[in-house]
Amino acid sequence: MHPAWGVAVVTFLALLGAAAFRSTPSVLIEPLHQEFGWTVGTISAALSVNLALFGLTAPFAAALMERFGIRRVVACALLLVAVGSGLTVFMTAAWQLILLWGVVVGLGTGSMAMALVATVVGRWFVARRGLVSGLLTAASAAGQLVFLPLIAWIATSSGWRPAALTTSLVALGVVPLVLLLMRDRPSDIDVLPYGGTPADVVDPLRSGAARIAIDALRNAARVPTFWLLMGGFFICGATTAGLVQSHFVPAAHDHGMPATTAAGLLALVGVFDLVGTVCSGWLTDRVDARILLGIYYAGRGVSLAVLPPLFGTDLQASMLAFVIFYGLDWVATVPPTLALTRQVFGAQAAVVFGWIFAAHQVGAAFAALVAGLIRDALGSYDVAWYGGAVLCVLAAVMSISIRTSRRTTDQVGTAPA
Repeated sequence: MHPAWGVAVVTFLALLGAAAFRSTPSVLIEPLHQEFGWTVGTISAALSVNLALFGLTAPFAAALMERFGIRRVVACALLLVAVGSGLTVFMTAAWQLILLWGVVVGLGTGSMAMALVATVVGRWFVARRGLVSGLLTAASAAGQLVFLPLIAWIATSSGWRPAALTTSLVALGVVPLVLLLMRDRPSDIDVLPYGGTPADVVDPLRSGAARIAIDALRNAARVPTFWLLMGGFFICGATTAGLVQSHFVPAAHDHGMPATTAAGLLALVGVFDLVGTVCSGWLTDRVDARILLGIYYAGRGVSLAVLPPLFGTDLQASMLAFVIFYGLDWVATVPPTLALTRQVFGAQAAVVFGWIFAAHQVGAAFAALVAGLIRDALGSYDVAWYGGAVLCVLAAVMSISIRTSRRTTDQVGTAPA
């Protein structure tokens, strides 16, 4: 077996460990509200900071991986997640929630996620890139949701503090695996990338991480495709992590559904996300990525538009149908978006994708905060669901409008597609 697959497995586990914390906020909104009296808007503000930093850290994390290596950056990131989540058990004020949940954990999780996926796929794989990006994306996204039943059960039976400590221990437990088994580049063990030739080996960038990130942004900003991808990913983040992941459980609770049942439904979304994202990666190797993105966003918009009437005290077949469909579509957008980024930006693709992913998380932060404020003002999330549906239609139009060409690639001074 080519060593690239071993690196992919370790990356999968690292993303899964970091994803444990991503499961925590949605099931802890209500317990924190009851214990401290904080409004949903206040708690959503901390979550919004986390989501924003989760994205804004990504391009700099990709640059740090170029400068210092994947293993060091990922190990430090997992430690940040563990420390930030563990210290929340001592908090007594809302600013501490924002500092720990928002800043510390946001920096830690942002140093992995899609920047790590783009870096590992770009360095270690030439063949099967779409499939591997789908698998690793599924680890990050599905892991966030699969942990939900466990976190919800612990929070319900033992309180929110043991739930927070559980996520801390999960992240900490992956650190030894990363230090022992992760390798930075194929050249470290004298092999070529999977399916590659010596021409596919890219020398590491040794300049400052900040300079790498800023230069990549400056070059990419000249290309219209970059802004269309950023706009689509902003909406992608708003309608997944920001809206559904953050507020589905409290919205279901508003209609009388137990939090554990709602968390189980989100976990089921994660299971089908694993299937959908892997299939999307397979399709990305064979179908025009722009067409795939248009279909994914349009389908997501339809599903959000029909969601509000499906909530109720009992679990109905219609809600299960929504969960299955939404799960298949959850982050199926990542493999085609990453493929388009590689096609246009070549050697700078990992760092440029970090900026595109930053837009994803800014969108998530925006939606998490706005949805919480809508709930406080109107007593219902319905307006938030319908607004998300409209945004998805816009994202579908933007995706179909993307144009790629050899000339575009040459303009940014990177390798041709």
